[in-house]
Amino acid sequence: MANESIPSNDSRILLKPIPAEAHAFNRRVSGLLDGQPKDEATVAQALEGMDSIVDQIATGLYSLASMLAGEGEDSVRLVETAVANTEVSACQDPEQARKSSRRALCEAALKTLAERNSGCLAAPEGLEPAETCIEDDDLEAAGVSGEELERMIAGPDRDRVRKWLASLPTGLRTVFVLRAVAGFSAAETAGLLKADGGPKAAGWNVDAVRVVFRQGLCSLASQLLQASAASR
Repeated sequence: MANESIPSNDSRILLKPIPAEAHAFNRRVSGLLDGQPKDEATVAQALEGMDSIVDQIATGLYSLASMLAGEGEDSVRLVETAVANTEVSACQDPEQARKSSRRALCEAALKTLAERNSGCLAAPEGLEPAETCIEDDDLEAAGVSGEELERMIAGPDRDRVRKWLASLPTGLRTVFVLRAVAGFSAAETAGLLKADGGPKAAGWNVDAVRVVFRQGLCSLASQLLQASAASR
């Protein structure tokens, strides 16, 4: 396996922007934390819309959980774990709150996968950089933007995309989801796998994540070409 390296231009997958209403809600709630007494009406006004935002967060977390661990009760429990383990201090910033909740969920998901099969997230051995149809570990290298992937996951083609993900080996699917959907960098993905993927995952490094992610991108590009040909 190639030596681990973390170049300064480590690519990251762009996440869907935080809704404007989430930022507005955050400002209203932060305004309550000034140490001054608040009447019930003031608190109620500041918290208006909270249920809708919480629903959006929970829906997004469940979608991410189901791509990692499959549909059903395990993914519901992962969402509950993520909400319970998200750092409260991070919630002062919506972007950091999202990243903190996704990290908590992914940590729990990797542990769940490793408990199901102790070797499913094993680090690849003897992996060498290979020539693939993708030259860079960037989502757009597969001919799809972050917004397009979001529509593919949540739109009319959702079942086809989910079937494709489910067909991938667990390690490949997990790397793809951590990078392309959860938005973690190659270094962050390697760290999560080493920490929570079980004893056989200790060998993951940045270079291995990049090679495996490119394999996922190449598979995605192939799926897109097949779908395009079928629609003609």
